[in-house]
Amino acid sequence: MSHRNARLTVHGRRLLITRVLTGRPVAHVAAEMGISRATAHKWIRRWRCEGEAGLADRSSRPLTTP
Repeated sequence: MSHRNARLTVHGRRLLITRVLTGRPVAHVAAEMGISRATAHKWIRRWRCEGEAGLADRSSRPLTTP
């Protein structure tokens, strides 16, 4: 579950992908949604690699600890 101040929820990430797939530049879509281009590219890359599952929230818990 996204935290309450998150810019993008799962629905917002789907909207990002939909807008980019229509041929709009990533930079323009990112600006409209109030996120950085790097963040937009991160979600697009995850969607291309993992499909719909790549848009889900992930744990921020570290995989290992010293």
